[in-house]
Amino acid sequence: MYVGRIVAVGKTDKPFVGYRVSSRSFPNRITAITDEGIAVQPLDPEDMKRNPYIAYNCVRVSENGIVVSNGSHTDPIFEKLEAGASPFEALGSVLSEMEYEHDDYNTPRIAGIVTDTKGYLGIVRDNGTEVREFDLADNTCEYISTYETNTMSAEKYEIKAANADEIAEFVVDGGVFASLELPVCAAAYCGGKLAVCNPHKK
Repeated sequence: MYVGRIVAVGKTDKPFVGYRVSSRSFPNRITAITDEGIAVQPLDPEDMKRNPYIAYNCVRVSENGIVVSNGSHTDPIFEKLEAGASPFEALGSVLSEMEYEHDDYNTPRIAGIVTDTKGYLGIVRDNGTEVREFDLADNTCEYISTYETNTMSAEKYEIKAANADEIAEFVVDGGVFASLELPVCAAAYCGGKLAVCNPHKK
């Protein structure tokens, strides 16, 4: 099944976020750790002329929560958190303001935030915005994607990973994510560490 980009929020013994790019049209991308967090970057800068949505920060770290998303809304959500907004408010307000991506597929914007005790997921589609708050449980996550599994669910999925590196790899080919098609690259935050996974560069 092809679900596009994926945002996962959960807990090993520590809270984490995970992100995966799956792509049919722009597979030549990587995740890279930067001064701001983790960014998705095209291997060929010329691709930006074809689609402005393919490069963005996907993970930002605030003292008030870790932000993960599939686009340019990562930064304003981070800024809202830094300014004192609650995670629920930061997700809801930014997603509603920025709307879905006005591309050929009306691609939803998806995002998540994790704090020490709570997880949050949000999505804005062409037919509305949803935000969900949930309690974290050890060795589980919740996720949302841009296609197919793009409505809120309370279902939790087992995750077998102990640190950021293992989480980045897990969202590529572990557990519930293994059957989701066309993975390109991934990113994660856990326990104060950032990690990336770029399978096609190995």
